[in-house]
Amino acid sequence: MKTYLDCIPCFFKQALLAARSATDDERAIKRILDRVGLLVPDIPLTATPPETARLLYRIVREETGVFDPLKRIKEESTRKALALYPSLKAEIEEAEDPLQQAVRIAIAGNVIDFGANPDLDLDSAVRAVLLRNFGIHHHKAFKEKLDQAETVLYLGDNAGETVFDRLLIETMGRPVTYVVREKPIINDATKEDALAAGLQEWAEVISSGCDAPGTILPQCSEEFRERFHSADLIISKGQGNFETLSEEKGPLFFLFMAKCPIIATHAGVEMGTLNLMEAQAS
Repeated sequence: MKTYLDCIPCFFKQALLAARSATDDERAIKRILDRVGLLVPDIPLTATPPETARLLYRIVREETGVFDPLKRIKEESTRKALALYPSLKAEIEEAEDPLQQAVRIAIAGNVIDFGANPDLDLDSAVRAVLLRNFGIHHHKAFKEKLDQAETVLYLGDNAGETVFDRLLIETMGRPVTYVVREKPIINDATKEDALAAGLQEWAEVISSGCDAPGTILPQCSEEFRERFHSADLIISKGQGNFETLSEEKGPLFFLFMAKCPIIATHAGVEMGTLNLMEAQAS
């Protein structure tokens, strides 16, 4: 997915929120915004938004010295999600189609995002999202591919959302490699966040080698790229992974909630919908 002009104001909003999470020094925050402004003339519209976002957060780290500005929010998100785990697990087990319910719940976990209020009532938010319609629902193709798969690569998104991913992984009953970010960025999951969600009990947890809020294949490690190109099934979670991989082909399925009007338009769905979208065939 390319960068749209509408993405540029959003870059400033992201930088401001990250800066305020890292420091209350207004002068430092102003320096961050000044440096982001200097990036604008050189932002290529052909690049994906996460390619620019990684530069923003590098600036925040350099100016504040804070490596993981949203660490506390990520920990709180995981704690709240784990509190919901037993009831959501029971819903999946009691569902007429456990896999379909697990997919719906996994996508609902995408409600956890950078701008989320740390005092968010996650239970109520998730319940509300579970009532929403699917925009794209390629469940039959997903189930068929899963039934044939011996190797599954699951690309994670946010911390806390990792617990909802765990529920889907448990339900799939296949060997899974769960992929996280190389370094902290926004509230995306790192290995530490995945382990806090208990994913190591159900999957091998590895890093993509990329520190962007998405999966930029040329910037990923050779090990990850080998696994990506050899996997029987790839599950891509969240908007950032969709932004960076939407032009890729292969046994790839995108699971995301359309929270951004640009992404909704690009995907051809309505805002707020849940989506299980099959990528183009190779």
